[in-house]
Amino acid sequence: MLIDNPTGNFTFIKGIDPFSFGAIAHPGYEIVHATFHPLPPLQQGFTLVERHLQSLQRPLQALCGMELRIPSPLSPQGFNEFNQPYIKKLAIWNLVVDGLNSVARSNLAIAVNPVAEPSVYGFSYTVPATRAGRTFIVAGTPEVRARVGTEREIVARGDVSPAGLRQKAEYVLEALTARLQELQVSWAEVTAVEIYTVHNLHPLLETTILPALQDTSRHGIRWHYARPPVVEVEYEMDVRGVHQELLLPG
Repeated sequence: MLIDNPTGNFTFIKGIDPFSFGAIAHPGYEIVHATFHPLPPLQQGFTLVERHLQSLQRPLQALCGMELRIPSPLSPQGFNEFNQPYIKKLAIWNLVVDGLNSVARSNLAIAVNPVAEPSVYGFSYTVPATRAGRTFIVAGTPEVRARVGTEREIVARGDVSPAGLRQKAEYVLEALTARLQELQVSWAEVTAVEIYTVHNLHPLLETTILPALQDTSRHGIRWHYARPPVVEVEYEMDVRGVHQELLLPG
């Protein structure tokens, strides 16, 4: 289900309370992806996002994606508690459209050299287009078929064998393909593929992951040695198609 955010100049896929499932820029606009280095703590990161958008004379509603890092995976209840002030912040920024969160998100726990506190890794936003072509982002997508309250239906729950990981990766790739189709774009338009897991990807690369990416596989993948934000979830991916990638001081 696509929802229009006219002030932010993008359309988004209806998701769940903490995030939308993806966004695509309006014609005449494009999505820019920015990463922080070093990573600022959450509240400082919010301030930096505000200042960056103000410096470009863009409204806060132009924010269409956030990428967070947390110290370690949370229980389902802890994840819900973590999300509440984040959702309130987006509401203050008027990023709730027709009662729906318009901002896609990825939120991971780095496994080695983790952050000491919740931090902002990066963000995405719209600007007037610098060139032709569609630009989009898809939110972090784990091997979770359904969510009911704090319960999750996890593909191959507890199975991190090569066969279990293959099931997880296949499901995530299918879900990403469906979201790209909902945004009316294709894998051929993807410019960056991010994978988040601490498990061995090598048996899956040639047989499962790279073939699904089609020609985008020529750009390679970026593997983050990190865990999804909720315990028992083992594998997550997000993708984007953008023309501009920025590195900002944190």
